[in-house]
Amino acid sequence: MNTSGNTILITGATSGIGLGLALRFHAAGNKVIVAGRRKAMLQQITSDHPGIESLELDVADAHSIVAASEQIASRFPNLNVVINNAGVMLPENVRDAGSLEVAEETVTVNLLGTIRMTHAFLPQLAKVADSYIINVSSSLAFVPFPSAITYGATKAAIHSFTESLRYQLAGTSVRVIEIVPPGVRTTLFGQENDDQAMPLEDFLDESLSLLHGAPTPSEIVVERAKFLRFAEANGNYGDIFAMLSAIKAPA
Repeated sequence: MNTSGNTILITGATSGIGLGLALRFHAAGNKVIVAGRRKAMLQQITSDHPGIESLELDVADAHSIVAASEQIASRFPNLNVVINNAGVMLPENVRDAGSLEVAEETVTVNLLGTIRMTHAFLPQLAKVADSYIINVSSSLAFVPFPSAITYGATKAAIHSFTESLRYQLAGTSVRVIEIVPPGVRTTLFGQENDDQAMPLEDFLDESLSLLHGAPTPSEIVVERAKFLRFAEANGNYGDIFAMLSAIKAPA
């Protein structure tokens, strides 16, 4: 993937990994559109970083996604990269009355959001000679974290969807890439001060180095994510699952 000259739309880009990617891509000479639900945050980002564009988008709302695709096609016809980063990670206990509502929200945002974004933006991306759909999954797609039961399920589904999407789009101008983060120091699941989580800037450094490698890999897996990504192949899935099972959700 070229380091500059792209037009990139990033969902969930008002904080964490999404915002970090947006700022790195912008600094490298790309046209970046940050998308999210929080209008005030979008305005703050565009004010603090002239040249970055913004788009109000709620990936939990199918109509919002369609409207966003129409706006982007009109405003940014050269769009060639969509990064499906928006996601939620919430603690769940299936024995609690409110657990089903949390599960449904997680599926709608994490999984349906990615699928709907892909369908909405694929026609535009297919018209561009060098385009990319980049889906952000998680190393927890490969060994589940019981305290966030539906989160891991949605990320496993995103991995499966991305693998099959790559196969279906083989031979087209659209490349399909999966980013597989480990725990990163962001507000997702209260990890911003977690010493066991990877510092965000370190994650961005390593991920972008891999993304801009030649040839561009199909999966971006930093070293800190490999022990989960390849746990089953390495024969230590059971031990790692037991370790994750012992971790309690933040209060």
